[in-house]
Amino acid sequence: MPLTLTSLLDLDRHGFDAVIDVRSPSEYAEDHLPGAINLPVLDDEERARVGTIYKQQSPFLARKLGAALVARNAAAHLEGPLAGMTGGWRPLVYCWRGGQRSGSFATILSQVGWRAELVAGGYKAWRRLVVEELHDRDVRASVVVLDGNTGSAKTDILGRLPAHGVQVIDLEGLANHRGSLFGHRAGGQPSQKAFEGRLATALAALDPDRPVVVEAESSKVGNLGLPKKLWAAMGAAPRIRIAAPVAARAAYLARAYADLTEDRDRLEQTISLLRPLHPAEVIADWLSLSAAGDFATLAGELMVRHYDPRYEKHRARFEDAPGEVIAAGTLAPEALDALAARVAEAVGRFGGR
Repeated sequence: MPLTLTSLLDLDRHGFDAVIDVRSPSEYAEDHLPGAINLPVLDDEERARVGTIYKQQSPFLARKLGAALVARNAAAHLEGPLAGMTGGWRPLVYCWRGGQRSGSFATILSQVGWRAELVAGGYKAWRRLVVEELHDRDVRASVVVLDGNTGSAKTDILGRLPAHGVQVIDLEGLANHRGSLFGHRAGGQPSQKAFEGRLATALAALDPDRPVVVEAESSKVGNLGLPKKLWAAMGAAPRIRIAAPVAARAAYLARAYADLTEDRDRLEQTISLLRPLHPAEVIADWLSLSAAGDFATLAGELMVRHYDPRYEKHRARFEDAPGEVIAAGTLAPEALDALAARVAEAVGRFGGR
């Protein structure tokens, strides 16, 4: 009997040995259930071919060809990635809406002797739960926003808060982006749907009796939009702001963005994107600092001239929100644990509903 998902956390609760997405590689790449592996029974070209025959010739011919292709691809999976699975292996299989593709593959796996189960409604059922979590209900826990100008080590501190008993959601981690023009990370960003799936799962796992801390962001992290419910909760939340001097923030950024400073061409290309916003001589100075490898000075210049004024303008929108300022004279690695502990104490003061 197919498994009906009633919660985004059901996959962990049922303890399957593997979750198998049998959709085409492009469908899988756009989004998939957490932890799913892709064993397509039709690749993108084959799926398009079967669909064309279905529409232009006949459903029967399409199903006949589809069955042959599914059998051929299933054999390749059995002889390849599944060859080492033992008799007690228990996979969960799904396709777009729990139809022929997943049903055919699960039948083959069951005939082998494995305890294969299907997701009722397939990926569409999962996506429906994601939409409900993000758009149809309020955030499960009270939100506290960790604020601070660029270079205040917010992401680093956020990552240390769980050790102090604070639950967090790392929006930049989920979006694989540091939230600024210079924020690209290796691997690029996931699709909007994949980001939403990750975020919805994190929200569903929240303890409603404890506040959750998120980093201050705009309504988008890189190219990915935040859901309106979460964005509204962030706008109404108390804000704990890290206040550190420019020199400390510049030194921190030079360390935190080492991947960018090591790629001089990408750094200079990114600086050049700021040309519409700053005089030519300012851009030239920044490019000279990059060429000279003086990244701490470059970071300081970018903060003072570009990021800090924009942060102050954005922060003015929340000047009536309750909050607290935590002064930090240094953001050296050895100082961040103590700073995280101070933030955790402040969260306790502002985390009640």
